[in-house]
Amino acid sequence: MNCPLRKKRPTRDSDFSAIVVPSMHGSGYLDYSVETHASRTLEVMEEFRRQEMLCDLVLHVTYKDRTVDFKVHKVVLASCSPYFRAMFTSSFKERLASEVTLRDVCPQVVGRLIDFAYTSHITVGEKCVLHVLMAAMRYQMDDVAKACCDFLIKHLEPANVIGIARFAEAIGCTELHQRSREYVNTHFSEVTKEEEFFSLSHCQLLELISQDSLKVLCESEVYKACTDWVRWDMEGRAPYLHALLNAVHIYALPPKFLKNQLQSCPILSKANSCKDFLSKIFQDMTLRKLAPAPNRGTQLIYVAGGYRQHSLASMEAYDPRGNVWLKLADMGAACSGLGACALFGLFYTVGGRNLSLQNNTESNALCCYNPMTNQWSQRASLNISRNRVGVGVVDGCIYAVGGSQGSTHHNTAERWDPESNCWSLVCPMSVARLGAGVAACGGALYVVGGYDGQNRWNTAEKYQPDTNTWHQLAPMSTIRSGLGGFNQLGFLSSVECYCPARNEWMCVTDMPVGRSGMGVAVTMEPCPGSLPEQEEDEDGAT
Repeated sequence: MNCPLRKKRPTRDSDFSAIVVPSMHGSGYLDYSVETHASRTLEVMEEFRRQEMLCDLVLHVTYKDRTVDFKVHKVVLASCSPYFRAMFTSSFKERLASEVTLRDVCPQVVGRLIDFAYTSHITVGEKCVLHVLMAAMRYQMDDVAKACCDFLIKHLEPANVIGIARFAEAIGCTELHQRSREYVNTHFSEVTKEEEFFSLSHCQLLELISQDSLKVLCESEVYKACTDWVRWDMEGRAPYLHALLNAVHIYALPPKFLKNQLQSCPILSKANSCKDFLSKIFQDMTLRKLAPAPNRGTQLIYVAGGYRQHSLASMEAYDPRGNVWLKLADMGAACSGLGACALFGLFYTVGGRNLSLQNNTESNALCCYNPMTNQWSQRASLNISRNRVGVGVVDGCIYAVGGSQGSTHHNTAERWDPESNCWSLVCPMSVARLGAGVAACGGALYVVGGYDGQNRWNTAEKYQPDTNTWHQLAPMSTIRSGLGGFNQLGFLSSVECYCPARNEWMCVTDMPVGRSGMGVAVTMEPCPGSLPEQEEDEDGAT
């Protein structure tokens, strides 16, 4: 019996015509692949290497008068390293060589790279990662370099980040260098306390503090880092202080801090030109009564607490640069009617109440939010619980004025000093004010409008901290409470502007919609568009 499948395989084109292919329904082709083929092939290549079979190259790895030989296959090294691919496929003499010498590299490290080439697996740890990374960069083994970078990025800390950044820059590892720089910017305060920081040259330090992306709670951290760096070697580094101070955002320093430095900083006492430079700026800030300039980095607008069927504990922030809202850590307790302010880069909530179906309790709490850690902490409590309290910051201290506790409406005011963490009562206002508008300007605290339980006010008064006295100002044209947006007739859309120099109120363009209990904020960031709408409530706080 003749079987077509047993015929001799055709070797000429003409022979194909003699083969009869049976008719088949459907596709005449079958695509078939084995997913494990590549890994099995590598396993066989690794077996060949271990048994020194079919190896076409001997690598002589020389390091510190020690040489170790590795028998390998050129094709395997060339497949995962552009360095070796060029060596074995271009016109270099090594292309046809059966032996190649690698100098000034640790044989153990080369052994790990060879193992990776054959197995696609590598393990790195603290003791070897820098050596493996340097060799991977040298021989252009990107996957190994990425593994090392991932390990180092995961283990960045204030004590090692500057050294790792220098190493990454020296070997041309761009990603690791960039991530290290970002870590320094984000953890600047912690990094400046470590020994590596004091090994920076003045040029490196100048470059670091000149970045607007530096994340600090207060510019005083940058100033202190510079003076600490100079103090490390007073004789050698004092000449660089003036250049460093020019890179510090001096106008962002709290005036009280700057005054203390001029009076007691030992470095400034030995650097007259620097002291004169800072004195002129301090005089300018004092005479013009300037508020501190915004801190570096993105300015956020915080929204804390508020009321929606019950008091809320939520906390959000609006980023004008990205036009996005950020969900932040909740407050420790639900709160509406609270006051809020920012001081030295920290966000504070003052007073308020917890209002729900089961509860209606006024608060005397002072809570602090740290944007660096996304965590809340408690500070000293107010002397008096205050719901819908007015809050302002003058000369590095927080003032809480008015508010209510139960049916009692307060005309009292108190001040919190962050250095002593203590509240102290100051001179009371002329009348009780709940939901008053409060602003700091020119070193004084201004309070306008409000409600005393019976009357809503159009009056305004100013508190002078240096004399601990209140002074009556010209009244507004309209009675206002709820941060200026409500009178006996309803919600107001009108707006008035006060000129301290002339002690006069002026009417300006009305808002499109009447509002009460709203919040306002100032930001130096460009705003890409309108803020997302918020549901308004008289107990909300921004």
